[in-house]
Amino acid sequence: MSVLVYTELGKGKVKKASLEAINYAAHIAGQMNTSATAIVFNADASQLEEIGKAGAKKILSVKGDQYRSHDVVYLSYAIEQAVKAGGSKLIITSFDITGKALSPRLSGKLKAGLIAGAVDFPTINGNALEVKKNVFSGKATAVCTINSDIKIISLMPNSFPVKAGENAAQVADFAVDLSGVSSKIVVKETKSTDTAGMIPLPEAELVVSAGRGLKGPENWGMIEELAKAIGATTACSRPVADMHWRPHHEHVGQTGIAIRPNLYIAIGISGAIQHLAGVNGSKTIVVINTDKEAPFFKSADYGIIGDAFEVIPKLTEAIKKLKAGN
Repeated sequence: MSVLVYTELGKGKVKKASLEAINYAAHIAGQMNTSATAIVFNADASQLEEIGKAGAKKILSVKGDQYRSHDVVYLSYAIEQAVKAGGSKLIITSFDITGKALSPRLSGKLKAGLIAGAVDFPTINGNALEVKKNVFSGKATAVCTINSDIKIISLMPNSFPVKAGENAAQVADFAVDLSGVSSKIVVKETKSTDTAGMIPLPEAELVVSAGRGLKGPENWGMIEELAKAIGATTACSRPVADMHWRPHHEHVGQTGIAIRPNLYIAIGISGAIQHLAGVNGSKTIVVINTDKEAPFFKSADYGIIGDAFEVIPKLTEAIKKLKAGN
């Protein structure tokens, strides 16, 4: 009766959010005197090894081209069958793009209680689990209880550091019956606009973001240069994406991507409540703005009142010199 954790791959690696979920599942499994089992699709030997080191005692390895699109119809069929075959009573996923679509579908299929966006380990109270999650755009924390027979928890990414050990998991092939799937998946290849080698925003620990204070898309070079200097991912405010200065997948905020990096640098962004709702989980916030009355300064750990066109080049140069000296 192990804890089952959905594990997702991306760009040839195990996603950081999934490694967090495996760590989380292994911790809970230890409290419940059981073990964590990971289910993964089309993984190679190095990925299986990484999953084991993250804490999974057993890995269900599923093969098939139909899973490469991460379509939740196929994934939910596979996970549902894995739950029934192994008798798992607790399923862990990440609260990312795939997890947000997958968890509710599994909840309906398995008649399982679901807590979405957990930010702490659960408290076990008999058959019930009490789990903390953020509410009201991160302004408060709620303690939710699930006492259904089967339970699902989706974990907010970047809530815990990833810890790897020397554990070697037992790997078993798992065959899935997809005869009940009636939908047809069509995959269309598109050219990515992501910067080469850039970590996806939901997994990024360092983020450099900019807003309308940059005055136009032609000025984004200095933002990208600063991001490159510190190894960060670039982001933007909603108006910037709406004006097509930057692609929409870089939009962070309440209506965009919610992120929880260790460092968030906001440049030329006023800090409206809708933007703050998507970034207030950041460990450290640095704000650079010419307007000393900008609301963002109230939420900042560090602030610089100054012109971005003067501050950013000097900051980037200082970082490069520091790295060169080390």
